[in-house]
Amino acid sequence: VQLVESGGGLVQAGGTLRLSCAASGRVSDIDAMGWYRQAPGKQRELVARITNGPSIDYAEYVRGRFTISRGNAENTVLLQMNSLTPEDTAVYYCNAHVLVVTDEANHEYDYWGQGTQVTVSS
Repeated sequence: VQLVESGGGLVQAGGTLRLSCAASGRVSDIDAMGWYRQAPGKQRELVARITNGPSIDYAEYVRGRFTISRGNAENTVLLQMNSLTPEDTAVYYCNAHVLVVTDEANHEYDYWGQGTQVTVSS
């Protein structure tokens, strides 16, 4: 699975950005896609995730401000980010979780995009 992200950039506090992630390859094995972020000196953390259920999870610090959704193009996931604050500054990574079920065992894999920088100025 290959993931290509777009949409990062520089925005003022209170502004909006929309991130897009397109998956290709063995997309039929993907059971969830999501966005994570990593700020300097911090660990990578979940921002939002959407499963094939479908179910959606948000980190508490983005709930009500960010919206994850499926794009019109197949195997695309979007992250609409509103009311951005400087604390949202980070590299945002698209993630695809793959679950392969066999008779012997289940195999799980995580794939990552290259990351896109989001910078929010005060």
